[in-house]
Amino acid sequence: MAGKFVPTLLVAVVSSTLAVLLSAHAAHSQSASLDDAYRIIAGKQFVDLTHSFSPDIPHWEGFKKETVQTLYWYDPKPGTLGSGFFAQMFCHVGQWGTHVDAPAHFAKGGRTVDEISPKEMFMPMVVLDVHEQVAKNPDYVISLDDVKAWEARHGAIPAHAFVVMRTDWSKRWPSAAAMANKDAHGITHYPGWSLPVLKYLYDVRHITASGHETTDTDPGVRAAKGDFSLESWLLHHNHYQIEMLANLDKVPESGALAIVTFPKPAGGSGFPARIIAILP
Repeated sequence: MAGKFVPTLLVAVVSSTLAVLLSAHAAHSQSASLDDAYRIIAGKQFVDLTHSFSPDIPHWEGFKKETVQTLYWYDPKPGTLGSGFFAQMFCHVGQWGTHVDAPAHFAKGGRTVDEISPKEMFMPMVVLDVHEQVAKNPDYVISLDDVKAWEARHGAIPAHAFVVMRTDWSKRWPSAAAMANKDAHGITHYPGWSLPVLKYLYDVRHITASGHETTDTDPGVRAAKGDFSLESWLLHHNHYQIEMLANLDKVPESGALAIVTFPKPAGGSGFPARIIAILP
């Protein structure tokens, strides 16, 4: 009886000890997981995908220029309210510079900027690179073939991704004339999205947001005629987008992470944004 009791007791003690150790290890792993993630991410290269904004940057022609006023200055200064510190007042439309368009920008009753969840601001990043096609044809419209070619190289576009179209159009910044690229008849010529691509990305691959370097979702020749149907489709389907991105040529097609962030104006339809890519 004693011979059977000792092994049984030993097995029970060992099992109990292992359970405690595994539980402690799991708890440690969970508590250390964000620390580990930070150490990994902090060692990566960060790329700012955001243009600095000022009163004279390219913008949609229907918007007024930004105004900037110094309210307080370090030393007494005429025209200010006081001294001792530096404070400014900025007045600009929400869709200014690199910016977010919330669904409410086009969709009455749609989500506003403050209703976009923080979980929608941290995403795997996909770069659809069509800059060579655009160099040959400024009116280039991205196609499903372009998307399928990306997937043939990298696999299926991941769900919840931030998908951007690289055209290198941002290299024309800060020239408004170069960004608009108007012909002799006043028609703008710049690249844009297509409805089949947007539907595939959002409805099939279930991405979270998309972005581009130009001032519009729609190609320039359509936007020049007041046709913003692609932007309207995107926003009416409760998605958000980022316009006038920069430095996409410094981000790989696959493997990066995106931090897409912006202030939280109550009821806002859009606002200047700060976009950062974390390279693999």
